[in-house]
Amino acid sequence: MAPPDQDVPSRRLGHLLKQCEQTMMAARGRALRTVGLTVPQYLTLRVLAEHPDASGAQLARHCLVTPQTMATRLASLEGRGLVRRQVSSVHSHVFTARLTEEGRALTVRGEAAEHTAEQRLVSSFLAEEVVVFRSLLRRAVAAVSAPEADPVGPNQFVRSD
Repeated sequence: MAPPDQDVPSRRLGHLLKQCEQTMMAARGRALRTVGLTVPQYLTLRVLAEHPDASGAQLARHCLVTPQTMATRLASLEGRGLVRRQVSSVHSHVFTARLTEEGRALTVRGEAAEHTAEQRLVSSFLAEEVVVFRSLLRRAVAAVSAPEADPVGPNQFVRSD
């Protein structure tokens, strides 16, 4: 039998995690809008800052989106003059992306805006609690990501017939 506080869906740990994530994403979105970016655009710029000359497929994996979504996102960022794409020196059918000077400058402004949003969360904890919280979140991700956590198995579907 579940503990009494888990009988109510809004008190379940997964629900609280989702609520926290959505609230944090909304705060990040508001902060990033002040510099003219969305969260997905900022994430792409941050990943490009860390991985210059990444291909669209590499960026998609880092940003946890499909290559098609990344292609659309890169086209938009390129249209704004924030990203420059060029043919890879390794493979002629692959394009790599790199931040422009304007893209680098906007990434720095985005980092400052996002930091402000994250500080609201961090400031609600003692320093020691932040360390414990990070550790617990990493453990939660690992526990849910573990293959044995998925009764169906990775990349398998349950048949409903």
